[in-house]
Amino acid sequence: MDVDIKGKSDKRRGASLAFPASVLVLVIMIVPILMLFRYSFNHFDAAMMVEGFTLDNYVKFFQDAYYRDVFFSTVYVAATCTVLSLVLGFPVAYFLAKTQSRYKSLFIILLVFPLMVGNVVRAAGWMVILGNAGFVNFIAQKLGLVDAPMQIMYTPLAVIVGTTGVVLPYLILTLQSVLEGIDFSIEEAAQSLGASFFTAFRRVVLPIAAPGVAAGTLLVFILCMNAYATPVLLGGTGITMMAPALYDQITKAANWPFGATLALVLVVATLLMALFSNWLIHRRYVRTMVS
Repeated sequence: MDVDIKGKSDKRRGASLAFPASVLVLVIMIVPILMLFRYSFNHFDAAMMVEGFTLDNYVKFFQDAYYRDVFFSTVYVAATCTVLSLVLGFPVAYFLAKTQSRYKSLFIILLVFPLMVGNVVRAAGWMVILGNAGFVNFIAQKLGLVDAPMQIMYTPLAVIVGTTGVVLPYLILTLQSVLEGIDFSIEEAAQSLGASFFTAFRRVVLPIAAPGVAAGTLLVFILCMNAYATPVLLGGTGITMMAPALYDQITKAANWPFGATLALVLVVATLLMALFSNWLIHRRYVRTMVS
């Protein structure tokens, strides 16, 4: 009884300590969104924002083919980068979770190191690699694969490659932490009962790791949808995404109402698609575990 009372007291104390910080975070997150929500219904007249209530900004977004293309380009790039990150990152996370090598700490440090470098610096590195006189074109020409430099920079491909490179460590670290909590003896047991490596991985490891996959893909998708520096530096005028578009509306055109509208559309769309993908993965996870 004393132990239960002490445990409940510790939980209440922990909740009371976390409550002020949680409220502060909520205020910091919600207040700007509420302000943007209000701005999105204002008028824009003669380079000035006029208080009022109108749906013209939302009508403009949904009727203007340019901004619809910007939105769908953003979704396409984010979805592609998320899938690529999952395909490339899961094997690395699986290896790090299972390895007993004494160099494991070094591998993790190498994985974390890019996160210490700003996105602008990393994008500049990709510009050196993907440029007309960059490493990729140099190798392709030396091997005789192309006669003239390929145009990789300022294309959707460059944005996808650069953005995937930025978000990949986040997915690997998230998946690794989940996979390390799995008892891999059940995978070995499945193989001892006749299952191949891929069957055991698909029927045993992957369902257990599904919550981690959901969390990692959710994080990566949100980061990709809101990417700014990489699309601007690597995409140029070849592709426009939502974050640079709304930034231009606010800073260059001074059109706060329409910029706020773009921001809200981006936030709501990202949230809905992220929740849907998370629900889909968890639904698949529950079905697999039940069967």
